[in-house]
Amino acid sequence: MSALAHRRFLKMHGAGNAIVVLDLRGTGLRVAKDEARAVAADPGSAFDQLMVLHDPVSRGTDAFLRIYNADGSESGACGNGTRCVAYAMLDDPAMARPVENGRLVLETVAGRVEVKRVADRSFTVDMGRPRLAWDEIPLRDPFPDTRRIELQIGPIDAPVLHSPGVVNMGNPHAVFFADRDPDAYDLAQIGPMLENHPIFPERANIGIAQVLSREAIRLRVWERGAGLTLACGTAACAAVVAASRLRMIGRQASVSLPGGDLSVEWRADDHVLMTGPVCLVAEGHFAPGLFAQMPVAQGPAAQGPA
Repeated sequence: MSALAHRRFLKMHGAGNAIVVLDLRGTGLRVAKDEARAVAADPGSAFDQLMVLHDPVSRGTDAFLRIYNADGSESGACGNGTRCVAYAMLDDPAMARPVENGRLVLETVAGRVEVKRVADRSFTVDMGRPRLAWDEIPLRDPFPDTRRIELQIGPIDAPVLHSPGVVNMGNPHAVFFADRDPDAYDLAQIGPMLENHPIFPERANIGIAQVLSREAIRLRVWERGAGLTLACGTAACAAVVAASRLRMIGRQASVSLPGGDLSVEWRADDHVLMTGPVCLVAEGHFAPGLFAQMPVAQGPAAQGPA
């Protein structure tokens, strides 16, 4: 039987992004891919991202955070999920620990992330510096200018989408800028093709953005490992960075996604700040039968956060 059976979790969302928060601090356990997929497949715990808390690894951090997509793959960052984790660590009776000034420092495989409360259920996440070099994103080919790369969907002489900006915000993003509403594009069809395009050796999140003004962007996202989502915090950050690099906007904008609005600022010190709400949907416990179809019982590989 999976060690996750009977464990408590929180079902939340951040601007519509479905999030499950699981606290494994003090256990030494680690979620396996099959376990993450099993949790995502159940309607009661379905998620876009599973945020798993582990004991701190580095001095000065409050927890080590592992992030799983619905297909069981891992992600380096999830801004909407990080806000949900902050709520859990500050307000949930079973998960909360004493912290100072409503600020947390979390560590992920992509680095440290700072988050602070700005209202009762609103948080600002410091997503760190965007990575913009072709080999940091990463891309297969050495593009010297990643503001626009050679990639298109549709006929050469009349592409449907073309020349995305690419940004790594803890995970790879390609942002296509469109002159009409992103809903006009069949992202459910073209998203999987673009996510798995050979130019992205680690796959990519795909965004279609419409710049509405110097301070407003409309965005839809096909999320790597999750599919169409109502919101994606790192995609919102990537869209603002990509648009700012092209001088389509300034360094701050409201990003409207199907699940709600996020405020993003690319500061002069190169850090990207994202602010948005969280919502607690429910709490529950994983039923043992949830993991009954897993092919192999979990052993030593399930330990760690390392």
